[in-house]
Amino acid sequence: MTNSEALMLMQSALIVATKLAAPILLISMAVGVVISIIQAATQIHEQTITFVPKLILISMILLLTGGTMLEMMQDFCYEIFEMMLR
Repeated sequence: MTNSEALMLMQSALIVATKLAAPILLISMAVGVVISIIQAATQIHEQTITFVPKLILISMILLLTGGTMLEMMQDFCYEIFEMMLR
């Protein structure tokens, strides 16, 4: 494996990791901001209030996009195995 192939593999690994983590992280961040705005407006500063909505939305996102995430991971693994066999 040459240096350029290794760099290309690392770049594609970072891209796949970003594509897999981005939906979960973005929704979690958005829910956290909305809940914190509501908490600031109502002056209710309970830390457990953000946990349940985040848990519900993250589980829904994983149920909806889990198949495509799995396909992306499988495609990336196939690419790695093809590179190993060359």
